[in-house]
Amino acid sequence: MVRTPARAWVVLALGVLAQTAGTLVVTAPALLIPYLHANGLSLAQAGLLASAPTAGMVLTLIAWGAVTDRIGERVVIAGGLVLTTLAVAGAWLAGDDTVLLGVAFLAAGMTSASTNAASGRVVVGWFPKERRGLAMGIRQMSQPLGVTLAAVTVPQLAEASGIRSALVLPVLLCAVLAVACALGIADPPRPTRKRSPTADTSNPTSATSATGATSTTGGTPNPYRATGFLWRIHAVSILLVVPQFTLSTYGLVWLVTLGWSTSAAGLLVGAAQFVGAIGRILVGSWSDHVGSRVGPLRVVAVSAAVVMAMLALVDVAHLPAAAVLLVVATSVTVADNGLAYTSVAEAAGPAWSGRALGAQNTGQFIAASAVGPGIGALVGLVGFAGSFLLVAALPVLALPLVPRADRSHD
Repeated sequence: MVRTPARAWVVLALGVLAQTAGTLVVTAPALLIPYLHANGLSLAQAGLLASAPTAGMVLTLIAWGAVTDRIGERVVIAGGLVLTTLAVAGAWLAGDDTVLLGVAFLAAGMTSASTNAASGRVVVGWFPKERRGLAMGIRQMSQPLGVTLAAVTVPQLAEASGIRSALVLPVLLCAVLAVACALGIADPPRPTRKRSPTADTSNPTSATSATGATSTTGGTPNPYRATGFLWRIHAVSILLVVPQFTLSTYGLVWLVTLGWSTSAAGLLVGAAQFVGAIGRILVGSWSDHVGSRVGPLRVVAVSAAVVMAMLALVDVAHLPAAAVLLVVATSVTVADNGLAYTSVAEAAGPAWSGRALGAQNTGQFIAASAVGPGIGALVGLVGFAGSFLLVAALPVLALPLVPRADRSHD
């Protein structure tokens, strides 16, 4: 087994913290929904405001990935956090002005996308293939950890002192981590690129093969043209992210409708996300052990359909197992991210991984952006039970799209 350098673990830790801060920023608006709803917004309107950061991420993820491929991970992560700090500070200044708040949240999503695009690429660059499942599972902890941090702070602070108090922690955390990442992250070594003999010397950014397939700098073939593997993983991830964001956006609201207090519901959602973070590590390590990403991905898809259907049953039958099942469902529905992310990076190869991971996240956040207003409106029409049941159908649709075998560019 190839030895993992100590620096890789330092970079991994900073990458996790950076994306945790970014996730806190993106998640905070969703956890303001009870506050916004209590102050006059409809559930669909509050959900639309909550989706502004994910919409912002959709606009910039691929661009951040392309910049990372070109200039490296350290500058993108640290610089992106500086910009995110400024955007969240703008949201703090906006206060209860929902229009300005929505614009600031949109900008925060656009800037925080930098940590998504670059932190995954830096992990793939520093860790050998036989340790990437574990490393990416650790890296993918950042999303549930960020949601956990948001869940145990944002609803309580907003309810007690308003929106501005809930945004102080995101501002401070992003500012501190921008400095830490600028000092502590090192770009991974990159393989030497060889120019294609058929490259057009008048254009140093592209090359064309004899078959007409466009390549990146250095003649690396476009992996999207070679097979449909990446397209299928992207499609699977889009379908599987809807249950995940349904629970992270409306899990708190659902518990409140069942009679929970906002603070108690926030603590439970935070606990569920923390358990999910641990689950991502275990699933990533499992994929290393079995030598496959797509096999465990298929199991997770089946499990996601089951737990969402069970949540529907709990709601319609008023069963007392809501808390336990929400923890289980949250853990299951976040487990696919690391598997898919690692699979995309390995299939794309080092020359294309930044853009491929940007595309991966773009597809997911397009779907996530629709969850806020879409599920909010759906709950208004068919209730939580009907909404959970409809969401449970999406992992079933994803199953035939999961590739039968892994593909690696290593």
